[in-house]
Amino acid sequence: MNWTERRERLRAIVEGKRCIFPASVYDGISARIAGDLGFEAMMFAGSVGSFAVLAAPDLCVLTLTEFAQQAYRINRAGSLPLCVDADHGYGNALSVKRTVEELETVGVSALTVEDTLLPVPFGGDDAQLITIAEGVGKMRAALAGRQDPRLVIVGRTSAIGITGVEDTVARLKAYEAAGVDMLFMAGLKNREQLDAVSSAVKLPLFLGSVPEDMMDLDYLSARNVRVCLQGHHQFWAGVQGVHDTLKALREGTKPSQLKNVASADMQKKLLRQADYAKWSKDFLNTK
Repeated sequence: MNWTERRERLRAIVEGKRCIFPASVYDGISARIAGDLGFEAMMFAGSVGSFAVLAAPDLCVLTLTEFAQQAYRINRAGSLPLCVDADHGYGNALSVKRTVEELETVGVSALTVEDTLLPVPFGGDDAQLITIAEGVGKMRAALAGRQDPRLVIVGRTSAIGITGVEDTVARLKAYEAAGVDMLFMAGLKNREQLDAVSSAVKLPLFLGSVPEDMMDLDYLSARNVRVCLQGHHQFWAGVQGVHDTLKALREGTKPSQLKNVASADMQKKLLRQADYAKWSKDFLNTK
């Protein structure tokens, strides 16, 4: 599936009537698993990029180049539309424009640009926001950097947990007016907050992780939410699995006694071994 087809599939979700939970992914194998399990789309978060690529906390030390390269690896192995968290666009509005150009080139289907003041400034403590005017400039730059109109540009804010509902609505309305395709909120705590915002804006909503009692697809769909994240637990589940396996081997467990190891059949399926066998026969004249 090419990038255009993936973007059209995501556009159909955004313009449809139902909310989805995308699969949080971080590499080629996780992308393959998401597709094989029937997810509709994938999400690659900036935090997970920092964890997977640098083994570092989410402190904006990952570069755009590193993030884009990993997104390309995910896209190359996967078959689903990929949404990515482009953080603050890796700089000012000019950097945002370049960020969109780079991420579009590696095949992403949607990207978020946020209005958090990042990285944390000298002497900074609590999360801070840039001005609405600067946020609008970033959204306009993101749109200017887009070449494929099918690419979904998402205006993102964490204002709900910093300055409250009124400022959140003001920011989202400004980004809506700037021309973005979708609006992202991070930090929602309850249904009252979502009800207030969803009734005030027109564009489809993209939500960060919300409390589990809000993870009701019927409720979210009725509030114009089209994508809602469920966190990034699979990354840490994988980390725990690697840790436990290495620990067991270090302590003398025999390889044959290890638990929760992918079967040979699963390995072959995820690696598309049958495809490579066919290609080897066709192109290398192997038996």
